[in-house]
Amino acid sequence: MKLWKKIFLILLAVILLAQIPFIYNRYQFGRLHDKINQLQTQKAEIVNRNFNDYAGVIHIHTAIGGHSTGTFDELIDGAAKNNLDFVVMTEHTAALYDTSALTLQGNIKGVLFVNGQEVETATDRFLLVPGSADAGKMNRVATPDFLNAVHSQNKLAFITYPEKHKTWDANFDGIEVFSLHTNAKKMSPFFVSLDALWSYYSYPELVLAKYFYRPDANLQRFDEITRTKKSTLFAGTDAHSNIGFHLFGDDAGNKIINLKIDRYETIFRAMKNHVLIEKDRPLTTENLLQALKNGRVFIGLDVLSDTKGFTFAAENGAETKTMGDEIALTENTNLKINAPQTARFVIFKDGEKIHEETDAAQINFHVKEKGTYRTEVYLDAFGSPFDKMPWIISNPIYVQ
Repeated sequence: MKLWKKIFLILLAVILLAQIPFIYNRYQFGRLHDKINQLQTQKAEIVNRNFNDYAGVIHIHTAIGGHSTGTFDELIDGAAKNNLDFVVMTEHTAALYDTSALTLQGNIKGVLFVNGQEVETATDRFLLVPGSADAGKMNRVATPDFLNAVHSQNKLAFITYPEKHKTWDANFDGIEVFSLHTNAKKMSPFFVSLDALWSYYSYPELVLAKYFYRPDANLQRFDEITRTKKSTLFAGTDAHSNIGFHLFGDDAGNKIINLKIDRYETIFRAMKNHVLIEKDRPLTTENLLQALKNGRVFIGLDVLSDTKGFTFAAENGAETKTMGDEIALTENTNLKINAPQTARFVIFKDGEKIHEETDAAQINFHVKEKGTYRTEVYLDAFGSPFDKMPWIISNPIYVQ
């Protein structure tokens, strides 16, 4: 046999052998999928007497703002198929026209769309909600001046890409502590590509979730900030629906052999924000933004199990407060946390882990000190990496 044939056969054998771990991962994804379905049948129904839980996504782009090929129809369809209650748009800005006025807004197919923008100041980047006709001209404006103008118009500005943020002493409304886009940059292209080759068609959102990482640095920064002032954390999808390829097509959108990896429908299944709004108030843009400003929101890795029903409250006898609220410290102050699945609960005070409890669906913790308290919940039953990546991340309760 000629040398080049031997080399070819050896390389072919190495390539085939290298597929074994990813073929096994395909089997593991199937087992995880079955376990998730089984666990979902055991989900406890938790009735929140004071709030309705609305699930949705934040930080969404379409072709309106460039950088995306996503259409309105694709977005509406993806939101409806995931039974989302709201979608907060954050179109990229343009200097000559108002992208927020052109994007989706209002109730469409039972989903509330809010027209926001991703805005750059002279030093920082924010998600502006609702958007503004002047947003495209903010790149020379100092962050404090931008935020003063935003708040004078009763709008909200949340930090996006906190790892690049510079003006931390400014009066922003919250932080995007987890971003699917930023997380994707940490993924190994080699391992993700081979997992996707074998498993993405059948289990796309699970392939993505396998490579989710707890946003340690962003959570640490958020905890430092909330020691002295209120703020809101949330997760952003940064969905663009623009990763993939097609062979042959035309400008009318007709494509042959079209493969898109980050479809809205797939991305929306992975992670959601759950916003709590008082039962006597409907889901409107105004009430949604007020709840976000007040910190009445938690992050749910809903691909593992629906997090709807999670509650995090502080009690002083008959007085009950929820995420984003302040409560006075007394000898009866108690934190009460409920999750719709048996899980592991971790309580943080001013960013330090102070309590951990496993194999529970409800825990009570007696508070003895003033501070800023929040919780994370983990589904250890699914094994690595979900024993390190939180299933739920709450906003804080402030014990004064």
